[in-house]
Amino acid sequence: MKVAIQMDPIEAVDINADSTFRIAEEAQARGHELFYYRPDALAYQEGAVTARGQSMTLRRKEGDHVTLGALEERDLTEFDVVWLRQDPPFDMHYITTTHLLQRLSEKVLVVNDPFWVRNFPEKLLVLDFPELTPPTAIARDLATLKAFRAKHGDVILKPLYGNGGAGIFKLSVEDGNLSSLHEMFTGFSREPLIVQKYLPAVSRGDKRIILVDGEPVGAINRVPAKGEVRSNMHVGGRPEKVALTDRDREICAAIGPHLREHGQIFVGIDVIGDYLTEINVTSPTGLQELERFDGVNVTARIWEAIEARRG
Repeated sequence: MKVAIQMDPIEAVDINADSTFRIAEEAQARGHELFYYRPDALAYQEGAVTARGQSMTLRRKEGDHVTLGALEERDLTEFDVVWLRQDPPFDMHYITTTHLLQRLSEKVLVVNDPFWVRNFPEKLLVLDFPELTPPTAIARDLATLKAFRAKHGDVILKPLYGNGGAGIFKLSVEDGNLSSLHEMFTGFSREPLIVQKYLPAVSRGDKRIILVDGEPVGAINRVPAKGEVRSNMHVGGRPEKVALTDRDREICAAIGPHLREHGQIFVGIDVIGDYLTEINVTSPTGLQELERFDGVNVTARIWEAIEARRG
């Protein structure tokens, strides 16, 4: 197949950790032709959705992992598959790319389906499954946030459209910083905040479960560094091998069909203790860590699902 990948700069990726590199590497191993472009190079021109990018060849060699061809403009309907793989922030630039890629849907398989990526923000999709999630409130109003903390005690406060662990705060019931944090966030953003009951189980790890076409294929546990509540690996979280529990499988069984029916082929969900906290559809990560721990080619499962959809 002809495969286009919309992603952040390929030259800068960590080839031993980056999931997009692993996806492209597996595509190449399966004989698919790769074309790489950055989100800024996506355009709509008189009825055509185009991208200025380059053919791409990969190798697992640090410091020399990619060879790019000459820059060229391509109509994206020439491709069988287009991957939406740039990292958040989930801002209007990101949202606009989903609108443009959605225009390809009659001819091209876009992974994940851009209409539902746009309508399934990580921290909002979980609201469809309140029986699986910790107590949660979304509000810009300070009185609402204060009332939620008064009811539930220690809480986690974070920006609704944040990513990568940025801007996450644990606030105890006695912490006097809630008003100041609210003032700071609302001073530079019009977005609401999300507040959740703090889950002490996070000290034992935040589990990232990978689902392929709605089915769980494995998990890694991300353990926060000492003194941290954030488990994200790029802020010091430590990945470790972990098995799926009965509760994990129950959560996946509840949400998996919904994801599959809406074209979300590669998804990473976050589970703390017995609770679902996020459903990541924009640019989920964790493939390489999972493959190393479990010795299973999970990325091949992703491509098998895509190839089956393309017929």
